[in-house]
Amino acid sequence: MESMAGLDAKFLYSETPTTHMHTIKVVVSNVSDMPGGFVYEGLVDALRQQLGRLPPFRRRFVSVPLSLGHPVWVEDPNFDLANHVSYRSLAAPATMRELAGEIADIAGKPLPRDRPLWEMVIVDGIEGGRMAVVAKVHHAVADGLATVALLQNVVEGVDESLSEPPVDTWEPETIPATVPLLKGAMRAHGVRIRGLPRLVVDSVKGARESEFRRRKLELKPPLPLQTPRTSLNVSLDGRRTFAMTTLPLGDLQAIRRVAGTTLNDVYLAVCSGALRRFLTANGELPSRSLVASVPLSTDPNVARMSGNRIDSLYVTLGTDIADPLQRLMHCSAVASGAKQVRSALGNSLLERRAEVVPPQLYKAAVRIWGRSHLANRVRPPINVILSNVAGPRSPVRFGPSAMEALYSVGPLIEGVGLNVTAWSYVDSLHISVLGCPASLPDPWRIADALDESLAELTESVVNQPAPDKVGHVGVPVEDMPA
Repeated sequence: MESMAGLDAKFLYSETPTTHMHTIKVVVSNVSDMPGGFVYEGLVDALRQQLGRLPPFRRRFVSVPLSLGHPVWVEDPNFDLANHVSYRSLAAPATMRELAGEIADIAGKPLPRDRPLWEMVIVDGIEGGRMAVVAKVHHAVADGLATVALLQNVVEGVDESLSEPPVDTWEPETIPATVPLLKGAMRAHGVRIRGLPRLVVDSVKGARESEFRRRKLELKPPLPLQTPRTSLNVSLDGRRTFAMTTLPLGDLQAIRRVAGTTLNDVYLAVCSGALRRFLTANGELPSRSLVASVPLSTDPNVARMSGNRIDSLYVTLGTDIADPLQRLMHCSAVASGAKQVRSALGNSLLERRAEVVPPQLYKAAVRIWGRSHLANRVRPPINVILSNVAGPRSPVRFGPSAMEALYSVGPLIEGVGLNVTAWSYVDSLHISVLGCPASLPDPWRIADALDESLAELTESVVNQPAPDKVGHVGVPVEDMPA
């Protein structure tokens, strides 16, 4: 039995019937050359052999009675792989758009809470002899970096199992009774209470230092509620829409080198251009820039396979700027400033705060917010969620099967009906677009706009002489991150 970290538990508390807190991972592989063809049962057997290398996948959570403390993780005594893996066969040759429709349907269903918080759906019949593994993993289990480690661990395990059978030492646990759960919660509360004075002091000091740094910046990161209202910012229902696209990583790297920015700055600028196109076509482009939440890893440990070590940067995207190069430099400058402001708080402060949040109070607030549909009437805290995760840079094979693409996307939150997540794989950037019928009935409009935005940015930056990039953002190029 292991107590769940407050930040992980927060994702459980944030879940409602309309805001699912799972992430979606999609692996597309070419199985046309597999000896004997693709066999679903064979893939399930291979996954069963690798469960020892996937520690979070056989753990379920158990709630503390009356939510008097954060839940605990236990090794599920009733674990059954059949409850987590299923099969769908599309009418071959199914297009990637048809696959996206299946992914949207999978994303729109919550994970059952009486078992480990994950499932996989194997989708066969995709054009070009492809199949897809659509994994749904609750955010309480793992963040993006931990998921990369899980993927790498499975790949290594498949390679090793080709030469020798894997050894699995897993042992189930008994579901803890009420008294031990309450005793554990009380001990944890004692530790939190003793640490509360230091947390208050560190929070005040961090807030003062971050505001001091913010005031010194010429281009300041946005404050809460400095957002325009758009059709993307509405109350959600439980359904989801999904689309994906792939951008050449070399094109983004070329822009990065010429402009002297980071790769993530270029990604933000591409998303900014796509959103500007989308909103202009809708006749609703705001005069004020959209604000994005950009998840940020706070733990460099690439071997971690569970839990969340993340925070968020809040940046304006420059959607009110017509020139693509100026939008890029705006994104670069504001992201750099947001990192400076964020660093004043320290990497552990968000996690420490999450530990002391009363579960009952937080869950009640989330549900009231969702049921009231206030998101349809008030200014949203942010407009969109944009994420960029570094995936494997070398080709990945699962035995005889070659992985061609890797897509991933995190959850939506009430009032924020668009999440655009990029995962790099080898020489490509695979981008997922997740929406809701209420906020984004046709997600392909965003996916197509991303391709158009990259082409526009390439023409503006790479194919043209670079002008002086100082005046419109107030930050010299040499001061920006390389």
